Amino acid sequence: MNETIMLEKQYVLQTYNRPDFVIIGGDGVWLVADDRTRYLDGGSGIAVNALGHGHPVVRAALKEAAAAPIHLSNLYHNAPMAQLARDLCESSFAARVFFANSGSEANEGAFKFARKYARAVLNRTDKTGIVAFSGSFHGRSMGAVAATATEKYRAPFEPVMPGVTFAAFNNIASARAAITKKTCAVIVEPVQGEGGVTPADDDFLAAIRRRCDETGALLIFDEVQCGVGRTGTLWAHEPFGVQPDIMTVAKPLAGGLPMGAILMTQAVADAIQPGDHGSTFAGGPFVSRVARAVFSTLSQAEFLADVRHRSDYLERKLRWLVKHHPTVTDVRGRGMMWGLLTTVPAANIVAAAQEQGLLILSAGANVVRLLPPLVISEAEIDVLTEKLSLALAEVG
Repeated sequence: MNETIMLEKQYVLQTYNRPDFVIIGGDGVWLVADDRTRYLDGGSGIAVNALGHGHPVVRAALKEAAAAPIHLSNLYHNAPMAQLARDLCESSFAARVFFANSGSEANEGAFKFARKYARAVLNRTDKTGIVAFSGSFHGRSMGAVAATATEKYRAPFEPVMPGVTFAAFNNIASARAAITKKTCAVIVEPVQGEGGVTPADDDFLAAIRRRCDETGALLIFDEVQCGVGRTGTLWAHEPFGVQPDIMTVAKPLAGGLPMGAILMTQAVADAIQPGDHGSTFAGGPFVSRVARAVFSTLSQAEFLADVRHRSDYLERKLRWLVKHHPTVTDVRGRGMMWGLLTTVPAANIVAAAQEQGLLILSAGANVVRLLPPLVISEAEIDVLTEKLSLALAEVG
C-alpha cells in the first residue's frame, strides 16, 4: 500500500472514504495520480477549483501574496481585505461583508446576525426561528447541520441548534405556512447542491421574498456551492430577480484557499456591534489578496458569457446521455452545475467513472453530480461525456 495512504489510515480521523491513489499534480481540468494516471476533474474539489489547477492568475497571486504579511489577525487593518470587501459589495446587493473561513462558518454567522437583527432592530426576543428546506445542505457545524435536511448528517449529533423548521423545497404553500411572525430568517440555496442539484422554480424565491417581507424575516441565500460563477451568472440568484438580505459564499472564492464570506444589507449590518462576532484567521492579507485576483477573473462579463456558452454545450451532451442510457432518467442544473438522475446507485457510476479516468461526485443516492472547472473547453467536455458514457454503459 502507498505510504501516504498508510499514514492517512493510521493517523487521520476516518471520516472520508477515499480512493486508493494519491493526487500529486494537476494542470487545467486534469489531475495526475502517483501512478501517473491522468483524471479529468469533474468535481473541482467540490466546486472549489473554478479556474482549474495551476491557473496563471492563481499562481501569480500566490507569489505576490507570499511576499507580504501572511497573517495579521482582525485586530489590525489590512488592505487586501478592505479591497476585496469593496469588490464583493460593488458586484452585488450588499453594503457590508464579514469574512469567514468556510461555507459552514459563513452560515453560522448568518444565523447569528439574523437573530441579533430580530432582537436589536425589531425588539423581538421571541423571533428566533429559522426556516430551511427539504434537500438542503448548509454545513457540518452545529448550527449549519441543524438547518441541513438530510437526517443522516443531523441525527447522530442531536440535540443540535434548536428553532429550525423545514418546509418543502419548491412548494410555495409549504414555505408560506412555515414562515411565521416568529421566524427570524429563511435560508435557501437558489440551486441545491448536495440535495440533488435541484434549481429553485422561477417563482419560488420571489414567493419566499414576499413572505419574508410580510413577517419581518430576513432572507438568506446560501450560494456556497452555486455562487461566484458556477451557474453561469456571478450570483446564482440573479436570473430570479430576487435579492436577499444576507448571502453566504465560500468554495471558489479564494482559488482553493479557505475563505467564506457573509454579504449583507446595511440594515443587517447596523444591528451588529463590535464584539458580536469574530474570527482569528478570516480575511487575512494572504488569502484576501489571492481571492481578489480570483474574484476579478470570475466576475468578468466576458468570462461569465463564455461559461454560459460552454455550459449550453455541456447540457446538450448530457441530454444525449439521457436518450442513450436507460439508467439515466433526467438531467437538471445550470451553468457548470449538473445532476444526472439515475435508476442505479450513483456511487456505482462514480466508481465506474473513476476507472475511466473521470472524477465525479454523487448528490444523494441516485444523483450523479458534475461540477467541472469553469474553464473546461468544449473538447474537454467531449472527453468528460465520453468517459461518463462508458461508465454508464458499464453499470447499466
